[in-house]
Amino acid sequence: MTLPKNAERLRIFIGEGDRQHGKPLYEVIVHQARESGLAGATVLRGIMGYGANSRVRTNKILRLSEDLSLIVEIVDIPEKIEAFLPKLDALMNEGLVTREPVEVLVYRHAHSDKA
Repeated sequence: MTLPKNAERLRIFIGEGDRQHGKPLYEVIVHQARESGLAGATVLRGIMGYGANSRVRTNKILRLSEDLSLIVEIVDIPEKIEAFLPKLDALMNEGLVTREPVEVLVYRHAHSDKA
């Protein structure tokens, strides 16, 4: 699979404790993105942040059980991102989703037949 130079990045801001049918929401989103044929997805854990409810989430030692902020990033062509949005909307009860153009510089994987 190749990506054109001009693509889009979808950023999904959710909490670590967010669930969909008992499973972590970030896992469900990544699996849905893969099933939808999107080029790639990455989950990043924030060390501190807050959202619409203004509740600060942090990884400080006294708050290790707190629900940390997560960002799921997905990059692909605009048409595939657009097609994924209704699926994402059906999964999310709360959170923030942003979409922005990105310039793809490199998108490749190492071939397993190389020594």
